[in-house]
Amino acid sequence: MAELTGYVDAVPVVTEPFSEWVLSGDFPAGRPAWEAAGARFVDDVTPHETRKLLLLNGAHSLLAYAGGARGHDTVAAAVADPVCRGWLERWWDEAARYVPLPAAEVAAYRAALLRRFANPRIRHLLAQIAADGSQKLPIRLLPVLRGERAAGRLPAGAVRTLAGWIQHLRGIGTPVDDAGAGAYRDRAGAPREVLALLAPDLATDEELGHALDRAVSDR
Repeated sequence: MAELTGYVDAVPVVTEPFSEWVLSGDFPAGRPAWEAAGARFVDDVTPHETRKLLLLNGAHSLLAYAGGARGHDTVAAAVADPVCRGWLERWWDEAARYVPLPAAEVAAYRAALLRRFANPRIRHLLAQIAADGSQKLPIRLLPVLRGERAAGRLPAGAVRTLAGWIQHLRGIGTPVDDAGAGAYRDRAGAPREVLALLAPDLATDEELGHALDRAVSDR
């Protein structure tokens, strides 16, 4: 560290190159000059929370289940797989429609995510991400799936994520670690029953059901 930075530090903290801090709110008593260290102040953080939830967390779930089914154990390994990378790009294309930020900012965020995901020195285990999918998927996946079906589109990336989770529930790929998965595991042999339990409003969507059946049978 001394050679690279000129500073002597006995306990340096190693981090990835990316960092981001987005804040909003009033500070009537004043505050530190956090912007001097790169923090961004915005009127509303909700679009940025949505961006992270769908583009980062949703992509993590996709890679955890679909990548695990293809024999990968880390995010970096999964994103290096051209098949998983194709699924990831399709998910991002779909999810980006529901991120209320300028297209250029969303594109830059996607590029940054891809660099982060591909970094082999960040050993982010898919098994860790896959835990508690019954709690994560309703907020990471369903807004996109519902939005795309309402628009008359069949979202391949969202379908692949859900299919990967069902394969996961069947014991394929990463082991199940989810206290709320019982009812879903009981129905994992019938993908449409899982869909009906997860999103009752989509239970009668025949086109979606057929697509899900095909995706679950494919790895």
